[in-house]
Amino acid sequence: MTGAAVTGDERERLAALAARAGLRRVVVMAWRDLDDPEAGGSELHAHEVARRWAGAGIEVVVRTSSVAGEPEEIERDGYLAIRRSGRYQVFFTAPADAASGRLGAVDGIVEIWNGMPFFGPAWGWRGHRVRRVTWLHHVHAEMWQMVLTPRLAKLGETVELRLAPPVYRRSRIVTLSCSSRAEIVAMLKLRPGQVSVVPPGVDPRYSPGGRRSPAPLVVAVGRLVPVKRFDRVISAVAELRHRGVPDVECVIVGEGRERPFLEALRHSLGADSYVQLPGRAAPEELVALYRRAWVLAATSVREGWGMTVSEAGACGTPAVASRIAGHEDAVVEGETGFLASSRHELVSRLGDVIGDEGLRARLSKAARDRASELTWEKTAFGTLQVLCEEA
Repeated sequence: MTGAAVTGDERERLAALAARAGLRRVVVMAWRDLDDPEAGGSELHAHEVARRWAGAGIEVVVRTSSVAGEPEEIERDGYLAIRRSGRYQVFFTAPADAASGRLGAVDGIVEIWNGMPFFGPAWGWRGHRVRRVTWLHHVHAEMWQMVLTPRLAKLGETVELRLAPPVYRRSRIVTLSCSSRAEIVAMLKLRPGQVSVVPPGVDPRYSPGGRRSPAPLVVAVGRLVPVKRFDRVISAVAELRHRGVPDVECVIVGEGRERPFLEALRHSLGADSYVQLPGRAAPEELVALYRRAWVLAATSVREGWGMTVSEAGACGTPAVASRIAGHEDAVVEGETGFLASSRHELVSRLGDVIGDEGLRARLSKAARDRASELTWEKTAFGTLQVLCEEA
């Protein structure tokens, strides 16, 4: 999965910034690799930044857990991906590799805190000039209860909310949105001044074109996991059918362990004929679907931003999204879409967008304009700037 080529101007800006800071080699520690079957927005974000840094001449190593059936090391778009250790062992082996020098000389360390942290500040990095930052997209909070047994969920909550924050008290944190920053400060009790905001980008492939679906089409995109709450999308579309939008259809793109539950719900609501669960989509298929959609539904309970909102927006498709941190920045309320605080409001707002062509056109233009401000070039430069500032 690769995006647009890195431009010469972009390379020069990044290279100049890195050269001024003496930043030559960076290790990125992440839970999962881009090739992992459960990879999502966090992995895409890391890839887009890493390949741009690498294109500017920085030697980038991304160290993650192993990927079943895939080689341990691969070169991808200019950076080295090292995928070894089990799903949980990686939180010990990755920082140990970096701290011991097993990954070579390092000028910068990026730790991606995705639920479970690597506890980077507690490790002694070789070289007193190693710069270190942590990317934290959002607090996981109730997500632990949605994916783990009660005992393990309690452990996860304890680590995230009580044990990790003191370790990161003096660390530079980068997050995706102002609303996520506010939540991180409030829930993890970190200092506001240590948390920087650098929004994600949108690949240029996401652009207007083609024709809208002749029938009202609601689209949702993401891994089929509990946190995405796609059951709410299916229920909302079924209710719209009963409320006077008899031809509304829905496509939920993605794969995951929630598929049996979602298929059962679809069947119980008699929605088999108008709710599709086609699995994963190739990039060009996803672009075509965004362009055909009348509205995107984003119903997650936790997001750092909500990248599907911006991807759809770049294609001229407005969103109705759950009112959560992250979405509160990705959606400009009443301008590029709407935020919903309840099931009733979700159904009502979807109905508003579907039923009012003038409103839909206005939201569509504003969504395109908003998405045009988001580029991976800005993301790569902004995240590198924070790393270079950290001594």
